[in-house]
Amino acid sequence: MLIGELSRRTGVNRHQLRYYETQGLLVPGRGGNGYREYGEDAVLTVSQIRKLLDAGLSTQEIGYLQPCVTGGDPDLKPCPETLDLLRARTAALDEQIDTLVQSRRTLREYLAATEARAAG
Repeated sequence: MLIGELSRRTGVNRHQLRYYETQGLLVPGRGGNGYREYGEDAVLTVSQIRKLLDAGLSTQEIGYLQPCVTGGDPDLKPCPETLDLLRARTAALDEQIDTLVQSRRTLREYLAATEARAAG
């Protein structure tokens, strides 16, 4: 299938598909006319990429994990690198969440103090 059909079938625009290609995540063949040609497996690959992006992984991390990705969910084989990367990303997210919670707490304190001054 050509890039336009892959775009229609996956809901991912052509520009993003080309980006996935430059990142090494999606590998099309080339027809005699030079056009990108994708196999049926490209639909699954794009779905996996999108779901991993939705999980907050970078394209570099996805490329690292891609050999361990199976199925449409995507399912991940328990490769050692998979577990290490997922644990590290989860820890980084936990740290970001903690920082955001602290920022919210401090902003609420400023807001309460400012509102109290405005009312008084």
